[in-house]
Amino acid sequence: MALRSRRDPWLLVKRVVKEADVVVEVVDARDPMATRSRELEALVERLGKRLVIVINKADLVPREVLEEWKEVLSREYPTIYLSARERLGTRWLWRIIKQVVDKRPVTIAVVGLPNVGKSTILNVLKGRHSASTSPIPGWTRVHMKARAATWLRVVDTPGVVPRGSEDELAIRGALRPEALSDPIPTAVKLINMLRRKDPGVFERCYGISGDDPLSLLESLARRRGLLLKGGELNVEEAARILIRDWQTGRIVVYFTPEDYGLKPSRSLMKGSAPRGSSGNSSSTSLSAPSRPPRS
Repeated sequence: MALRSRRDPWLLVKRVVKEADVVVEVVDARDPMATRSRELEALVERLGKRLVIVINKADLVPREVLEEWKEVLSREYPTIYLSARERLGTRWLWRIIKQVVDKRPVTIAVVGLPNVGKSTILNVLKGRHSASTSPIPGWTRVHMKARAATWLRVVDTPGVVPRGSEDELAIRGALRPEALSDPIPTAVKLINMLRRKDPGVFERCYGISGDDPLSLLESLARRRGLLLKGGELNVEEAARILIRDWQTGRIVVYFTPEDYGLKPSRSLMKGSAPRGSSGNSSSTSLSAPSRPPRS
């Protein structure tokens, strides 16, 4: 069932949350804190609903970092991590839903910022590829309800668009680079942010290097053959490509709780990740991203 609405998407989100027994907030494993919606969480609490945080795209981040985020976020809400696209760790999603609510049937609302993988999570819950998925922020524009099992009904919603500047929204994945009037300042901020965390990211991703963000964009434009009339480098298009690659997960830089001044428990910091009541357990080396358990 699809119910179109011309109203503010937040009104539709509120309606869906009211209908739900459990709200699944999907966040990006590369930066879970930046892709949370405090406004959404406040709405869920105000309406007296249960909320579960699902850290998606876990195949992009080392297991130890995922365990740290799970431990930190679980202080507020039940939290698991998985890779819906790779179908890794998805069994924990079914388990945690059964843990947080005992009524049957149960209605689940899948919510989150654009481009965090909400529709892919929906596909996992439904057990088949019936919801269109796209890397375009805000692709899901309608309220879709479907029966996933005899005991489970799931609802997908339009992406929750947070308040903020164009730069902030684009970096958080909530605004398409094509929607930016001038993508270069946003790209410069993104370059600075990513290089502070991982100085070699652009050499690894594009084979380019340099100290100045504008020089990096020019190098990317030159490498991709992006030219305007007269042979001038199309730096604006290079900026859009870089922002798009960040939003879609091609650029892999991940942030840890300590980047936000948050510390995981000592057992996790020592490399001994305890088994959590909500699923995912154990940790592996930080030397390479290691995948969550296959469902």
